[in-house]
Amino acid sequence: MSLLVVIPARAESSRLPLKPLRPIAGISLLHRTIAFARRALSDVPEADLVVATDDPRILSHAQEAGCDAVMTDPAIASGSGRALAAARAARELPDIIINLQGDAPFQPLSAPSAIIRAFSAGDGDVATPVVRLTWDALDAMRDHKKREQFSGTTCARAADGRALWFSKMIMPAIRNEDALRASGEPCPVWRHIGLYGYRRHALERFEAAEPTELERLEGLEQLRLLELGLRIETVQVSPALFDISGIDTPADIVRAEALIAAHGDPHH
Repeated sequence: MSLLVVIPARAESSRLPLKPLRPIAGISLLHRTIAFARRALSDVPEADLVVATDDPRILSHAQEAGCDAVMTDPAIASGSGRALAAARAARELPDIIINLQGDAPFQPLSAPSAIIRAFSAGDGDVATPVVRLTWDALDAMRDHKKREQFSGTTCARAADGRALWFSKMIMPAIRNEDALRASGEPCPVWRHIGLYGYRRHALERFEAAEPTELERLEGLEQLRLLELGLRIETVQVSPALFDISGIDTPADIVRAEALIAAHGDPHH
């Protein structure tokens, strides 16, 4: 099973131009993500790691960290599209392609290897990690969504881990929640971590298909995968040290630096 891990790193960002080069506590976002990938894949020696970008400055910055990098078409608008372009440019077409978000260096360290193992253990077309919320974390998500409705994604999944649906709403609705909490039952809400592994045929199908109406309404690409009839395996992982999904704005950098100051830098 040949395996390619791609860090998409595009230059254009309306809220944070040249985002991969932005420093966070003195270390660029891209170098942090490369270091995260190396730690996360330390027990997966067969995985090749490459940065896929549309800007020569980012290409050079990746190479400064000793990471392979490839130029891709600036017209590609999505990380999944850039990951596929990198796979097509590889010396050997990989069987499995991991899209490791270039703006999420603080995600759970166990997530990349967990989704790689899912392909060895099952026949899913796509694998992606989820975190089971505690009741306190559910309360915090509800409070956060009062201010940022479309921040944070939940996943409804079958008992065998197959994804049934994803939403920016909190799923499922919980009848008799007070009784469920009092009984000691775990919270039934799963938060999705936006990291994907694809079998190559699944990524090819996804990129060849037009966005669906439900995908556009929710702003969630993975709904296209489900509407195409592809099986998404969800893999449970432990929460990350920092509860910060990605770096999208200057405020996210400030928040990340505050977390580093309070809890230490996971980069070291």
